[in-house]
Amino acid sequence: MKKVIILMLSLCLILTSFFLLQKLLIPKYISDVPEGSLIEEYYNEKVFDHDVVFIGDCEVYENISPVQLWKDYGISSYIRGSAQQLIWQSYYLMEDTLRYEKPDVFVFNVLSMKYGEPQNEAYNRLNLDGMKWSKSKWNAIEASMTDEESMIDYLFPLLRYHQRWSELTSEDFQYMFAKKPLVSHNGFIMRADELPVKTIPKDQPLSDYQFSKTCYEYLDRMVKLCKENGIKLVLMKAPSLYPSWYDEWDKQMVDYAKKNDLLYVNFLDSIEEIGLDFNHDTYDRGLHLNLSGAEKLSHYFGKILQDNFNLKNRQNDESIRQIWQEKVSDYNKMKDDQYAQIKKYGYLKGYGAKTQGGKEE
Repeated sequence: MKKVIILMLSLCLILTSFFLLQKLLIPKYISDVPEGSLIEEYYNEKVFDHDVVFIGDCEVYENISPVQLWKDYGISSYIRGSAQQLIWQSYYLMEDTLRYEKPDVFVFNVLSMKYGEPQNEAYNRLNLDGMKWSKSKWNAIEASMTDEESMIDYLFPLLRYHQRWSELTSEDFQYMFAKKPLVSHNGFIMRADELPVKTIPKDQPLSDYQFSKTCYEYLDRMVKLCKENGIKLVLMKAPSLYPSWYDEWDKQMVDYAKKNDLLYVNFLDSIEEIGLDFNHDTYDRGLHLNLSGAEKLSHYFGKILQDNFNLKNRQNDESIRQIWQEKVSDYNKMKDDQYAQIKKYGYLKGYGAKTQGGKEE
């Protein structure tokens, strides 16, 4: 009996140690690589009641401001975006979203159609680690893994991150169990700084412009999923000046949208109408929009969404009005703080977790 007790205590000690080490060593994605927190933050919403949910890569979470959509049109929205999000990851995030709510519209950014196979383990982690466990997450991992990855490392993240000792910061200890500060505003990462466009890289010709069969299969699945749930699907291409968006790619999306009775909006065709000025509306020479650019695009896109899908202005909807007032307040505080940083230092010192006085929380 004594041996059994010792064995049980030893097992409990091992499991507890494993659990604590895993909580410590998993990246917290707050000040460093805040994009890694985006997928996880969705589950912190007080009310899952969004009219529009955006799905896709950095071309949504850098370029669309849900707060601006709310301020201008009373549209409640969320961005389930992440770095280099691949189309199968986008599809399974749609499935995952439907576990919590049924928006009127899903908007999918089509740049990821260029990737027909798994790409990079580091980006997979940014996309998948934050998802809550479900069949959708399991399937997303299986579809995303490179040859060097294994499911066991996702089931037990300590096996992947056990060598992070030299990378640990105070945040790893502070947020082992404490609730992390938000890095985004409904999935939008704010950047108020400016870095104007100087030159645009020349398009390099491709040997084959055809999107892969795999990408079309997942796009078909998106269409089917939305139809089954009475949700409208919109395809968009953000007005990022690069990486290249070839005419041959655009034609495929135009044809696909026409065939499937979808709205497809290529904002590269509307840069002047949107009012974008790439001397001021980008923070990285045209790869992404900054805050002013995202607000302009959101104002323009919001009118399209409202007109095409009869989205109501919900600013007087008591079920969500107070929540959005708090979101607008937080947004404005960070906006003021970032502009204050730029004025004081000449550059943006921090943009991850919500900041005050230029210091990360």
